[in-house]
Amino acid sequence: MVEGRKQAVSIRMNAADVRKVKRLASRLGVRDSDVIRFAVKNMLAKLGPLYDPEAHGRHLVPVFVESGAELFRFFDIDASKLESIINNGVEVERRVERDDIALLALTGAQEPYAALKLSELDRTERRRQTTAELSESLRQYLYAKYVYRPPTDAEAAATREPVRIHEPLDPQDVLEGGRR
Repeated sequence: MVEGRKQAVSIRMNAADVRKVKRLASRLGVRDSDVIRFAVKNMLAKLGPLYDPEAHGRHLVPVFVESGAELFRFFDIDASKLESIINNGVEVERRVERDDIALLALTGAQEPYAALKLSELDRTERRRQTTAELSESLRQYLYAKYVYRPPTDAEAAATREPVRIHEPLDPQDVLEGGRR
């Protein structure tokens, strides 16, 4: 395939999802393929760090905080697989603790237990939380611990290059409005 050219891809979808795509396309006045491309581009943007070979350890925490429950259910990811995805080959300073990985994995399946574990890890008294409150508490806890914390001296020395959040835009896609 020549770089920059589009490629046809076949996907299998159940009949109900195909009907929904067709209804959505009809309502928006676009083609079915436009709706599917939109969904794929959004998914790629959300999961961008997962296809970045330089993103490991704590740099993957936001992906699993924001999209974790969906990813865990759809791809059947358990705590051991999640630990492998996040921490495989990562130096100690950038690793995510096992308890935090287990907590992330629990939020996709066992929310009441996840709330209990979070209260133990956070060491604060908490009343019973709703799903939305649990999600927000987990987000605050993990972001404070892994994303917003200042880097250690070893991390600062090892990461002189800026962290890439997503791939640069394809100029041709921008000119065409991303509709190919």
